[in-house]
This record gives sequence, structure tokens and C-alpha cells, in this order.
Amino acid sequence: MICKKILLPVLMGSAFFLGACGGDDSPSSPINNSTPSSAIIPLPTSSTVLPGLSSAIVPVPTSSTPVPASSAVIPGPVAYPTLAGSVNMAYAMNQYAVWKSYHFVNEEDEIATYPSIAGDYNVVFPATYVPAGRVIWSSQSGYYRQSCSVMDATNATMKLRACTVSEGLGYGMLLAYVNNDLDAFNRMWNYTRAYRAYHNIKLMPWITYSFHYTEVDNSSATDADEDIATALILMYYKTGLQDYLADALTFVNAIWEKEVNPATLLIYSGDTDLWKGANPAYNLSYFSPVAIRLFAMVDPAHNWQGVLDAMYAYMQLVQSMGTGVFPDWSDATGNAVNPPNGAAGSGEGSWTWFTFNKEAVRIPWRIAWDYYWFQDMRAMQILSKLNEFIVDKAKGNPEDKALSVNYSWNLAVGADNTRNTAVPPQWYAAWCATGIVGNSNWLNACTTGLNAKLPSNSTSSYFSDILLVMYSSLLNGLFIRPF
Repeated sequence: MICKKILLPVLMGSAFFLGACGGDDSPSSPINNSTPSSAIIPLPTSSTVLPGLSSAIVPVPTSSTPVPASSAVIPGPVAYPTLAGSVNMAYAMNQYAVWKSYHFVNEEDEIATYPSIAGDYNVVFPATYVPAGRVIWSSQSGYYRQSCSVMDATNATMKLRACTVSEGLGYGMLLAYVNNDLDAFNRMWNYTRAYRAYHNIKLMPWITYSFHYTEVDNSSATDADEDIATALILMYYKTGLQDYLADALTFVNAIWEKEVNPATLLIYSGDTDLWKGANPAYNLSYFSPVAIRLFAMVDPAHNWQGVLDAMYAYMQLVQSMGTGVFPDWSDATGNAVNPPNGAAGSGEGSWTWFTFNKEAVRIPWRIAWDYYWFQDMRAMQILSKLNEFIVDKAKGNPEDKALSVNYSWNLAVGADNTRNTAVPPQWYAAWCATGIVGNSNWLNACTTGLNAKLPSNSTSSYFSDILLVMYSSLLNGLFIRPF
């Protein structure tokens, strides 16, 4: 997810900058966990009609492996690299349940939270798109404070948390999928369906307002579109429901049309002209190799293999030109670059674009996932280089504070950011994942540490909590291929 509206007009003779991205949450005090909004519901094993779908749809029996009605290529047999000896699926599922109890909300539960706007929920969410649910973004204190606020909220902690970002829906659908939580999956899917139908668009608006029609920003974020489509394709393969595949293909075709550079096959950061100039700013944390492989399986009409190869080559170029870590943003030549939306800082001392920071922290998950499912040698090389880098910095100890540093992609561009006083959970998890390519000592010790952490469930912990649970789900073996 990226911040779309960050650069503001000059006010009172000075540039006024306020931003809030996924990894740039506004500070707020933790509060107690709330009651889980719904129980985890296992996937159907019979011809069950799913919520929000036509009653005419009957799933294929789970003993039969569904394939798209096309000439799509199906990958070979499943082979998983060895995970840590401390793998604990039950703990990872509990992390998900704890996360969900605070960061996920059903539409019917939120009606009581926002009485002043709840009467209009049926405008975007008619019967066709219910039941619905959303992932709650962090409490806002900057640019989005007004857009994401409902000041008469019955729950004080929800007054500044009325927004949902598409990134959270993509992550949330993937987490619901790997945790067999069909109810939450379909509710989030209906959330995306409703907004796309209401605005008559094919890609998900990157930021939305509760379950309400008020528009915040309908431009798209490529990583979220990829993740939502990926979740739908995976659920299609698990259940055989054609509706999942049909909607996934809506995303896939629109991503090809609006979010892939036709000249280089590199992935744009969004669908607007802001990201498509003469020298685009690319975000390597938006490259999901598993997504691109799945797109190739269900959409043989487009050159997704070319996208996969171009993005891996670009990623290796960027990594080779610096210290071994990735910058948050880079241009087509492989150099770190300040993005045009102002999401990487407001001046000297606050820049993040050349460091392994709030964007790049997602890269190890995406590449480790590809290695776990497909053992691509390029993934191994990238992760090995990252692991060698951090093992050297931390002297082989994943509990070392070295994991808290936002390392510079190139020290000639700027210094490491050492301001963190503790290791954020998503950073700990990201550096853990680099050991999946063969460093068993690191992976064992790190997974043990990971399995002592729980989401903090504060109004500012949207990003850290959801990434912690995502990394934990992967490293604890919940990412199971359905084909």
C-alpha cells in the first residue's frame, strides 16, 4: 500500500507535509483486546453455498482438483524446504485469532459504532454484497485525520479509525485463506466487490471510508491488487468455485492493463499517471512472485512469465548495486530514488527512500514465499545475500539490536537509520524469513523468538501486527499450496 495524497499545497508560505502509510502509523496508546468478531469457520467439504454468492453455485468436491477453463500451465508437485524445528502451527493460528479480534470488524458490528453514517451503509452494500467485513487501518493524526474520522463514534478508540486500506484487505484475505477462515475471507471479498461495483471500477480503491460511500481516494495500489487476486485464485483452487476465478481474472486483466509497464514489464506502483512518467519510481515490495506465477496459470493470454523474469532481474540489479539490502524505492536504472508522492520523508534526516525501511520490510516475506512454494534459485540468491548481511551485523544472534536498524542501500547516498530503540516485530520477522534458504541455526532461533510474540493490538499497530502474523503464518507452515 502506498500513500496517494501526501504532497499538499503550500500553506502559509511553507510546504505542509502530513502522511500516513502502512508502515508509518500515528502513535497512540495500546488498549485492551476486544471480543473476536466472529469464529473461524472451516472451509466447506460439501456443496455448501457461500455467503454473498449466487445460490446456483455449487463447489467442486474437494477431492477433485479444479483447473481453470483454459490452457493454463499447472506447476509440478509440491515440495517444501525445511522449516525450523520450532514450527508451531497452533501458535500461528492463535496469533491470527488475536489479530482478528482487534483489527477486523463485521459490517453489522460497526453499525453500532458509527451511528451517524451507518444509515447509509446499504448504498454501497446492498444485499448482493453482504455479509461484509473490513480490516481497520490505524488511528490517524496526519493528512487523513479528517477523512478517516467519525467524531460521534460510540467507541472512543474508533473515532480516528474509520478508514480501510486495500493493502490490509489483501493481507487479510491471504491470512483468512491460510487459516481456513471462510467467513472472514468472503466478508473482505464482498467489501472489495461492493466498492468496485459502486464506483464501476475494476481495481480496488486504495483507501475507503468504513462501509460508507464517502470517497477518499479511488486510485489503486498494485501490491493490494496483486494480493487480493492471489487470494481469490488460491481460494478457487481450494474450493473450485468459479466466482472466485472470475473475479480474480477481473483483477488480473486490469493489473496487466494499468499496472504493468508495457515497455519493460516492470510493475508500476499504482494505476495513475503519477507512477508512469519518464523515470518511474518502483517499489520492490510490490513484487509478489507467487502472484505473478498464479496469474500466468489462469491468464495465458498475457506474458506474465516475462513480468516474473523482468522483475527478478531488476531486483537482483538493485541488490547488486548496494550493500545487499533494498531501498524502499528505486528507478529503472536500479538506483534509490525519492518517490513522487512524498511518502518517504519530508526532508534531511527523515528520508527513508534509500533505506531498507517501511516498504522493503515486506520483501523477505514475498521472496521467501516464492522460495517455499517454488524453490526459484533467484529467490535463494536474494534471500541468501540478505541473510548473510544480517547475520554479519547481528553476529549470528537474531535477538541482537542490529535487527532494528534501517540499513542504507548505499552508504554513499545516505547513512543507516539507527533511531529505533527496540526491534519492531515486523523487522524481527522479516529478518527471520531470510534464513529459510538454508541457515537452519538462524531460522530455528528466530522462529522460536517469533513464536513468543503476539500482536500488540493498539490503535497504531495495524502494519506491525498484520505483518507479524503474515510472516509467522509462513514460517510456521500455514502456507500450504492448494495445487
